[in-house]
Amino acid sequence: MKLLIKLLLNAVAVFVIAHFLSGVTVDSYVTAIIVAVVLSVLNLFVKPILVILTLPITIVTLGLFLLIINALIILLADKLIDGFAVSSIWIAVLFSILLSVLQSILHSLLKEDKK
Repeated sequence: MKLLIKLLLNAVAVFVIAHFLSGVTVDSYVTAIIVAVVLSVLNLFVKPILVILTLPITIVTLGLFLLIINALIILLADKLIDGFAVSSIWIAVLFSILLSVLQSILHSLLKEDKK
């Protein structure tokens, strides 16, 4: 149940950021849900492979290259999903940063108090 709520919160985050960021378009709420699911799957399977393959450049750039990897994941989702469009890699980097911040805020609302 918590996974479903997190996916819906991610979809809300995608939809809100696409509404305010001019280089990103999402056609509908359903597309935002699909984007959230596809980004989750890509982050689960593709991102670890990219991180391992680009480990030397990530070390040299002190981890900043991970922003480019996140942007590439978003651009890959753009190619896979009709109704979701990102205009450039720099917009994808900004979208990635904003999405991470908004997801952390929304997911902090779900945290339970441990007693």
